[in-house]
Amino acid sequence: MTDKTEAAPGHRTPPVPSVLTPRLIRWEILCVLALSLGAAAVSATITFLGVVTAPESLSAQSTSLVNSRAEDRPWLDLSLQLHAVAFALAPVALVVYLLHRSSESARTIGFDLRRPGSDLVGGALLAAFVGLGGLAVYVLSWRLGLTLAITPSTLDGNWWDVPILVLQAAKNGLLEEVIVVGYLLHRLTQSGWSPWKAVLASSVLRAFYHAYQGVGMFFGNLVMGLVFGWFYLRYGRVMPLVVAHTVIDVFAFVGAVYLLGNIDWLPG
Repeated sequence: MTDKTEAAPGHRTPPVPSVLTPRLIRWEILCVLALSLGAAAVSATITFLGVVTAPESLSAQSTSLVNSRAEDRPWLDLSLQLHAVAFALAPVALVVYLLHRSSESARTIGFDLRRPGSDLVGGALLAAFVGLGGLAVYVLSWRLGLTLAITPSTLDGNWWDVPILVLQAAKNGLLEEVIVVGYLLHRLTQSGWSPWKAVLASSVLRAFYHAYQGVGMFFGNLVMGLVFGWFYLRYGRVMPLVVAHTVIDVFAFVGAVYLLGNIDWLPG
C-alpha cells in the first residue's frame, strides 16, 4: 500500500515565487525590525520617557551598555554573555537568508570579504571622523544636561572582560549596519522610496533605538546615520560601516575600562 505522504509519480513541486512586491517588502521589513532594532527602538523610547519624567536631571542619571549577568559566578556570566552575543546576531542571518530567497545575496549590499583592504582603511577613517565627533557631542550634551552619563561597561575583574567587550562591539557593528543600513536601504529603494528618503528613515530609526541615552545622543546618532547612509549610497558596501562601528565601540567599551575615573572631563 502506497504511503499517502509520498508524491505521486511524475508529480512536480511548483517553484517558489521569488518576485518581491512592495507589499511583501513592507511586511518583510516589519518582521525583520520587530525581531531586532525596531523592538529596540520601542524599548529605548519607553526608557527615555522614564528618565525624562524622573525627578533627577538627565545628566544626574546614568546608564550602562554591557552589564554583568551573574556577578558572583564568572563561568555562568561568561556563558550568558556569549549566548547573548550569538543569538543577537540571528536577525543578521535572517537578512542574509532573505536576500538569498529573493535571488540576491549578501554581496548585494556589500556584506562580503571581496575588498578587505579598502574596507578596513575606509572603515578606520570613518571611525576616526564619526568617533571623535560622537565623543564631542556626548561630552557637550552631558554638560548641557541633555544626556545621561554613560558607562559603556560594568564588567570588572574577569580575565574575559576585554574579549567579551570586543565581541559586543563586533555584534553591534554587524547587527546595526547590516540591518539598518545595508538591508533597510536596499529594500526601501526596491519598494520605490527615493535613496535619501530611505537614508532619513534609517537614521531616524538609529536615533530612536539610542533614545535611552538622552536627547543629545538621539541627535548625535541621527547625524551618524546620515553620514553612514551617505557612505553606503556613495560606495554601495556595508562592510566599511561594520568595521567603523566595531572600531568605535571597541574604543568606547575597552577604553572605558582604563579611562573612566582617570579623566576629569569624561563623564560616566
